[in-house]
Amino acid sequence: MRGVWRKAGPAAALAMLVMASGCKKQESAKGPAPKGYGAAVTEVSGGKQAGFVGSVLDQPLVVQVNDAQGNPVAGALVTFAAGGKAEVTPAEGLTGDDGQLTVACQLGGEAGRYRITATTRDKQGKAAALELDEIALGYQENLGRQLNEKYCSRCHNQESTAERVSNYDNLATKPHSFSDGAFYNAMSDADITAMIQYGGAARHQPAEMPSYGGTLNKAEVEALVAYVRAIADPPHRQKGMVYARQ
Repeated sequence: MRGVWRKAGPAAALAMLVMASGCKKQESAKGPAPKGYGAAVTEVSGGKQAGFVGSVLDQPLVVQVNDAQGNPVAGALVTFAAGGKAEVTPAEGLTGDDGQLTVACQLGGEAGRYRITATTRDKQGKAAALELDEIALGYQENLGRQLNEKYCSRCHNQESTAERVSNYDNLATKPHSFSDGAFYNAMSDADITAMIQYGGAARHQPAEMPSYGGTLNKAEVEALVAYVRAIADPPHRQKGMVYARQ
């Protein structure tokens, strides 16, 4: 063997190493072999999150593969594709005993919505896909999110947290969540601005909505409006980018 190695020379040896490396890459490119097959992939949690551009979302994305009867499937292969320059880690994997797979999502560096697609296949190779949106906030929208947490979410978010006790249940008229696109998309920027500055009564909304004109400056009010537009569900169709570039 030593004589053969010397006869082949360094160049040939290098070529053999490259070929071996290439084979390993091809094997790894195939990904893990599935041990189970499902008919559908569904969201467990993690969709429609909002975070600052380029950040890793606070909550992981959890999906579940089910069979035709709706039972979870263990060992099913799920692959992820992300629009724009968003990244999902790992990009593929096998579901656990509960039929679920958990991944992390990092947003791209451009504000807008990023479409995440999770795909699984049955034994015949037929694909079943799930599409989810994640939202990247630019500087203005992220400022609006911070202002929302400080001034607005106590009433507009009905869920209490360790840091904030919701006042939602104490109000006679229940406020709309800022993500309620069905409500806010029908309103102009001027209408939302007026309600923030002068209270709900300024646009025939409940007077329980107080005015913040003396608390927030013009740039902060505009940031809140931008945040409402950014997280609207369904999305607010306005001039400019809604989805990040593919």
